[in-house]
Amino acid sequence: MKNPIYGFVLALVTFFMGTAQQTPAPKQQEAISIDGVTAHLGNGKVIENALIMFEDGKLTFVGNAMTKIARRGTVIKGKGRHVYPGFIAPNKSLGLVEVDAVRATIDQDEIGEMIPHVRSLIAYNAESQVVESMRPNGILIGQITPQGGRISGTSSIVQFDAWNWEDAAVKVDDGIHLNWPNTFRKGRWWMGEPRGYQPNKKYAEQLKEVETFLQHAAAYNKSGSTQLNPAFAAMKGLYDGSQKLYIKADGEKEIIDGITMAKENGIEQVVLVGGYHAFKVTDFLKKHNIPVLVQRTHSLPTFDDEDYDLPYKLPKLLTDAGLLVGLQNGDAANFQTRNLPFYAGQVVAQGMDKEQALQLITRNNAQILGLQDSYGTLEVGKSATLFIADGDALDMKGNQITKAFIDGRDISLETHQTELWKRYKGKYGSK
Repeated sequence: MKNPIYGFVLALVTFFMGTAQQTPAPKQQEAISIDGVTAHLGNGKVIENALIMFEDGKLTFVGNAMTKIARRGTVIKGKGRHVYPGFIAPNKSLGLVEVDAVRATIDQDEIGEMIPHVRSLIAYNAESQVVESMRPNGILIGQITPQGGRISGTSSIVQFDAWNWEDAAVKVDDGIHLNWPNTFRKGRWWMGEPRGYQPNKKYAEQLKEVETFLQHAAAYNKSGSTQLNPAFAAMKGLYDGSQKLYIKADGEKEIIDGITMAKENGIEQVVLVGGYHAFKVTDFLKKHNIPVLVQRTHSLPTFDDEDYDLPYKLPKLLTDAGLLVGLQNGDAANFQTRNLPFYAGQVVAQGMDKEQALQLITRNNAQILGLQDSYGTLEVGKSATLFIADGDALDMKGNQITKAFIDGRDISLETHQTELWKRYKGKYGSK
């Protein structure tokens, strides 16, 4: 009699092999011109009747369609349509988790608390069905981030149309991620503890552990030791400025403690991730030039005495305070990353200008991740990573994408979901 576990695993593998990702697009072969489109440049500007041209993966012209310039290569008529820079999703474990309920497909966490030497890139699955489902919503680039532990590991940035992780890589080992301890924690009622929030009695001890690790890593990298310590060696980029430290913290004290400790230990490039109460310490964040990757807006307030719409308006509060703000949803399931443009749309409903809200997931995210020289805006010389939509891409109704390009390559928008949609659309005869 066959082992039932073996049969299940075989069925799972067969399923994924039979529904692999679409074949990645080949390198751009000829010039492409998009004529008469409304271009949202990602830097706050809009060109109503625009001409966009790109060749060899780079934008060669972005301007008014009335300009006397010869259209090159394939011409796409864009009247009534909109062009946007590819959206960028920071702080996600996309490609590291396929099915939450199947442990064999989860590779986002490793054993240990201080593991900066664990690199997410080499575990990235470029053929993930979850990854390919991002593209039809305009999300074309992501920061693949490890999870768990105190120091989770090292992230890398990829584009979402590749054969393997080597092809996907846009920026390798861009940063290290630190989950800052909380001053309070929820009582574990199942262990006899009171319900609700309780002071974390180990907070000072946990801070000391982080500080000791940072100090030892700094000393190791200054000493030129010939004895390899992988964990300390992986921290070198934080001290020479080639990497950023992403600190995940929400409370006022946690934010101040985390950033202060990083600065005191010689780490200059720091990004705050989450920052739920960052609006209370904006002067401190501005003083230290700290950008914030705000949590998803589609969520409820954490505490009963907070404004009901705090998560909705938080990006605007921080932007109005003069901070560099981007959007991410690291606390949600990977498939929900496709809602990133709608988080930005939610901020528009709170009074932010629509083009400014667009910057939260284009220019600002690119700048925070260090991609601003190539991605995030539609400017001559930058990568032709963009998409064409029938309407407003920050609105669920208008986010109907007809074409998408990564580095000028005309990528597929087919996914497992679109295949099922077409199958059942035919079955029921719907239009």
